[in-house]
Parts: sequence; structure tokens; C-alpha cells
Amino acid sequence: MKLPIIFLLGVSAGLASVAQAQDNDDWNHSQIRHVLLISVDGMHAVDYLNCSRGIAGVNSGAPYCPNLASLGATAIHFVNASTSRPSDSFPGLMSIVTGATPRTMGIYYDVSYDRSLDPPAVTTGNGLAAGTCKPYAAPTGTTTEYEEGIDIDQTKLNGGAPGAGLTDGGVASIDKSRLIRDPAAGCAPVYPWNFVRVNTIFGVISDAGGYTAWSDKHPAYSSVVGPGGHALNDFYAPEINSNVIGLPGVTTPTGLGCSSIPDTSADLTAWTNSFQNIQCYDTLKVNAILNEIEGKSHGGANAKTPTIFGMNFQAVSVGQKLIETGVGTGGYTDAQATPTASLLEEIKFVDASLGEMISELKDRGLYDSTLFIVTAKHGQSPIDPNRYQAVPGKTSNGESPATLIASLLPYSESPTNPTGIGSTEDDVSLLWLANSANTQSAVDMIEANATKVGLGQIYYGPALWLNYNKPGLSQGEDPRTPDIIVTPNVGVTYTGSAAKLSEHGGFAHDDTNVILLVENPAFQKTVVSAGVGTNQIAPTILQALGLDPGDRELEIVGQRAVDQGFLQGFVTVFVLYILPDDRNGDFVSRVITAAHQIGPLAQVRLRRFDVKVPQRKAIHALLCESERHFVNRFDIFGRDHGLIFEVAEERDLALDLTR
Repeated sequence: MKLPIIFLLGVSAGLASVAQAQDNDDWNHSQIRHVLLISVDGMHAVDYLNCSRGIAGVNSGAPYCPNLASLGATAIHFVNASTSRPSDSFPGLMSIVTGATPRTMGIYYDVSYDRSLDPPAVTTGNGLAAGTCKPYAAPTGTTTEYEEGIDIDQTKLNGGAPGAGLTDGGVASIDKSRLIRDPAAGCAPVYPWNFVRVNTIFGVISDAGGYTAWSDKHPAYSSVVGPGGHALNDFYAPEINSNVIGLPGVTTPTGLGCSSIPDTSADLTAWTNSFQNIQCYDTLKVNAILNEIEGKSHGGANAKTPTIFGMNFQAVSVGQKLIETGVGTGGYTDAQATPTASLLEEIKFVDASLGEMISELKDRGLYDSTLFIVTAKHGQSPIDPNRYQAVPGKTSNGESPATLIASLLPYSESPTNPTGIGSTEDDVSLLWLANSANTQSAVDMIEANATKVGLGQIYYGPALWLNYNKPGLSQGEDPRTPDIIVTPNVGVTYTGSAAKLSEHGGFAHDDTNVILLVENPAFQKTVVSAGVGTNQIAPTILQALGLDPGDRELEIVGQRAVDQGFLQGFVTVFVLYILPDDRNGDFVSRVITAAHQIGPLAQVRLRRFDVKVPQRKAIHALLCESERHFVNRFDIFGRDHGLIFEVAEERDLALDLTR
């Protein structure tokens, strides 16, 4: 199925009147010369509606996000935008920057499982145990972790990077000995950017000569660069789950001083434990964006304004979830998303921060040539405070699915592992079994205890494979796909904490329906109610920058080098031995005829066949309009092979050359 690109006809027409900024920028592909991409993590579509219009009982009924509202005056507002499913931060972010879904990019959660990889050499900071890895031997499988646990020192804001400044560790703070390993690559550590199966917009824009930058909450989120790890000119990632410290010289856009810790009564083991401290943390990234708009690096060194740059805000997410003893309760007062006083202040902080970015863009003469996108990696569920139910909570009022079937899980995934990182559960439960043959037994146990687990819906077998790859290690199977996904009743969150009001990761409406504004001052205000996905942002950005997703060749970097070798070898044999002997063209004709029979030519189109591909040692595919086209290990070792034909993400249009 073709997904409509969210870059609408009205937007394209508006671009024709956008004047190019005179900023000595060498980008000349489009009149849009910069894209500022902002994720306000947790912000629902209804949050924007309420803050931009006002809601009774809050701020005397007046709007309380004037800067967001001003963006909306010249923006296309997508009211039915949906995130990835699962809606965890990691797949949520990667879906935005790749245009892919979890089945394609292989990203399900920041903590998940991979049957084809082995444990790290050193136990991670969060308890993912070290294990063995034998080069080129059969894998044992391992829980995967791409969050603070892979930092050299997760208690430090700079992640423990040697010689780093107070806040600035970046990728240098990643401890490679704590990374999971790939036995098929000689037990090489799998860096975050190589865990991603597909390329990203940062890679595409970098390859086209653009300057790229990104700021986020973990050094692990350097994953945005995509395979190879070389497409980011400027990366900033102060560790959010580090100990809170004073930030000399930092003041939030709302005037809160951060030189000393503003909220010393909070739990200071993470910035997310305080309504005030999280604003200081986010301001670090806001200041990075302001520097980059000024043509500097995030730290203030001479550079240039990026072609694409952006950051995530954590403040709204904290404001939605946190119960801070002695200070206040976040979240909402009702099901129509009326914010509490604590959440209101977080929304105002984010809005003021966006206002500083807008002002800086205008002062630099860049506003007219910038596409400003505001969205969210995820929402938060439930909005209705009366629906929240922690399971088992502090009262043992139930049991999570992972706890129920713990005996069937790999030990690294089991909640019975006293020192382990734990299972993948929030307001969703992703279950990887030690033996997939036990799937039905596990499902039967969960179904028999539906009330205890707060069961809403359970996905396994064909119901799961429909939207994800079939789990397993055999030919045509995906080592990262869970065997079972459980989505509980709305409001149920699998946690023992009493300090939460909501969570994300699940499939519920409040988890996935997020803000999406696509803005430029040349646009006319438009409200679009048709459903779109945040994964459509990626091709929109490419088109806005003049990099047509339908025409641009993108290098495909498979999960393993053998993937390319297989394709290169096949192409070499085809070119050197089959084509010369195909004197009357019958064989080639049959291949082309078979391709045309797969689907309409509008969907499966013959591409240029470059005989120099083997010499270049690169396999290319094309992004077609807004769909994510790719070649990965499942196309090679499974039943689908895309060599000279585009392969759609749904994998139902590809030519099977082995039949």
C-alpha cells in the first residue's frame, strides 16, 4: 500500500514563493535550505489543540502556548498523526528519521531482544549481563540495550567520556565493551548506528553535501546517523539519567536559574525526577539549537547552520507522568486533557523555548528558508487520570505477562533474574520466548489469566506477522520480532512504581496520537484530518530539501557485510555469465515478464541496471515517493530478493528469483 506523502500540494505551491536566505550556505538543492525538526516527547495532538486555543479552567481560558500557536498560523496541522507501534522513544525516533516501521528498521524498544546476537563482554550499567561470543559460531541470542546502560559512566551528564566537558560526551561516552556483539562479524560490538537496518535522512542529506546535527537524551541515540556512523557533523547528547548537577551559566527560557540545582528536594539520581530540574536539562539542548542557528557547533565553536538539525524535549513527558512528593502531581485532571498546574508549566517552558528558536531564526534571516516541524516520538497513556492502573503496583493487584510466563523466557529477559535488566514492559508487553515452539503454551497461560494481566489484546502467529516479520532464526524469519505482543486494557501499565501517572510504548490512542505541525511562513494554515504516520516525516524532509525520494539513489547497508556480498556475487554472475550467453534474450525477457506480473507497473518498476555495481561494491535501491524501499537480510536469505526492482516495505511486491 502506498502511503501518501504528507508534503501536500498546497505546501509545494507555497515553496515556490519562499525566498532563499542569504546566509552563505552552500546548499542549493531547494528554496527550503534548512529543516528544524523538534520532538516534544509525549505531546498529544489534543495538547496542542488545548494550548493553542485555550481550555476552561487553565490560564483563565486563554491560550497558553503562543509560540506554538503562531507556528500553527502558517502550518499544516495533521490532527490524526500516529507514531510507531510500539511507541517507545527508540522506535519512535528512528521511525521519524528513517521513514520505516519496526519490521523494517529492526527497532522495537530501547531494551529488546535479538536471537542472532550475543551478550556484551562487560555487564552494562543497567544489568544486562556479560556473556560469551565465539566468532562465526551460532549465536546464543541476547537482550539488547540502547540507553544509558552502555555509557562509560551513566551517573555523569557527559556519560563518562574521557576528557569531555561537563555536559558533552557524545559518542565518545559509549563503552564498546558494554555493547552487544555480532558473532557473524567476528564478535564485533554493535554500535547504535549499526543496529539500525536502514539508512536515515541524516545519511541521505550528508551524502548530498548537507551539514547535519542532532541533540537527544542518550549517547545511544546517535543511532539517528544510520549504518556506518559517519553522517552527523554535530551530535549532542547529555545523559538524561545521570545525577543532577548545577549547570553554570544556564538559565531556562522561562527564567529559571540552573547554576545551582533548582530542586534539591528531588531524587537527584536522574533529571526526570523533578519538574524543575528537567527544564534545566532540556535547556542544554535548546542552547545547542540556538548556537547552531547562529552558525556555530552545539558548544559554540565556529561551524555553519545545519541543513537538518533538531532535538527532543523531555519536559512535557515528565510533566505528564511524574508524581513528585512534596511538590506536585503532573498529568491531567480529566479525559479532555486539561493539564494540571505542573504539566502546564512544562508546556509553557517548551513553548518559550520554541519562541527563542523562532526569534533566532528570524534574527539570522533564516526563518523564511526553514521548514519547521514539531512532532513527538510518542504520546502518553492514559490521559484520563481515572483510567491509570499500575500492575502489580505497590499493592500486588495483578501480574505482568512476563512474570506470568517467566519460565518460558530467556534468562536475560526474565523478571525473575535478580540482577538483570528486566523484561520489555510498560503499557505494552513484548515477549521473546526461549523457544518459539512454546508460543501457544505461553498464549494459553496469558489468556487463562486475562484479568490478572489486564489483557486487552494479544498478538501472535499470523496476527503478529501481518505487520511484523515472522520471528525466528530460520530462512525468511526475523531474529528481532517478538513471539508475542500484549497490549493491555487502556490505562494498565506494568510497573511496581507508585510515582507514575502514565506511560508510553503501547498501541493505545493516547500513546500514538501526537502533535504534527509542518510550518513555513509561506504556507497557508491548513488542518488535515486524514491519518498519517510520523514515518512520513522522513520523505517529506527529503522532498522539501529538493532530494526527491522517488529519484535519489541511496546506498543500502545491510545488517551484515555478507548481505552485500551475496548480492554483489549474484549481480556479478548475472552480468558476466548469464547475460553474455543469453543470445536471444529469452532469459532476461522471462525475468522482466515475471516482474511485470507481480503487480502494477506503478508499484513495481524496472530500474536502471548498472553493471558497475559489483566494481563499486555497493548495492543501491531507490526510495519511491514516500515508501521506504530497502534490501535487507530477509530479502536475501528469506523468500524475497530485490536486485533490479524496487522492494516495498510490505515485501509483497518483490521478485522472488529463487522460485
